[in-house]
Amino acid sequence: MSFQSTPWQTVGPYYRLGLEPLYRTDIAPSQAQGERVQVQGQVFDGLGVPVSDAVLEIWQADAQGIYAHPEDPRHADHDPAFAGWGRVPTDEQGRFAFTTVRPGSVAGPGGQAQAPHLMVLVFMRGLLRAASARLYFSDAPGNAEDPILALVPAERRATLIAQAQGNGLYHWDVRMQGEHETVFFDY
Repeated sequence: MSFQSTPWQTVGPYYRLGLEPLYRTDIAPSQAQGERVQVQGQVFDGLGVPVSDAVLEIWQADAQGIYAHPEDPRHADHDPAFAGWGRVPTDEQGRFAFTTVRPGSVAGPGGQAQAPHLMVLVFMRGLLRAASARLYFSDAPGNAEDPILALVPAERRATLIAQAQGNGLYHWDVRMQGEHETVFFDY
């Protein structure tokens, strides 16, 4: 018997027990303003194996591009029915799904408008810190002018863009390493 820890033993899946009461896959309740969308996908590890114990934490602005945070200068006009965050677990096949509203554009560096996007934190075994990514919508205006997306090499941008499937459904996979690895940001 060996007592050396392996990458699979460094963190979790015990942390999931503490997060389960906080799962929220319907990020936008029915009374929230805006176009409802659903995002589905899978989380894969570096070997391409589905990750069955990941949790995605979603943060976003409301349909008008206002965050549910007092530091947003337009906070007083924020949609009170929309909290702007959720925690979404993966199932045994690494699949996840959540519903929300399409966010509005928010100001970016130098006040330049950012394309509608979601901030996504990925928690999973082996990570000591969450991996931070963004999810953009393939049919959203402004992707080509987004100042943050423009920082990503053109050949890797597709890893951040959820593909429209029709009827408000989008598909987006998260690849933690390897070929087509999702772009992660340091914040």
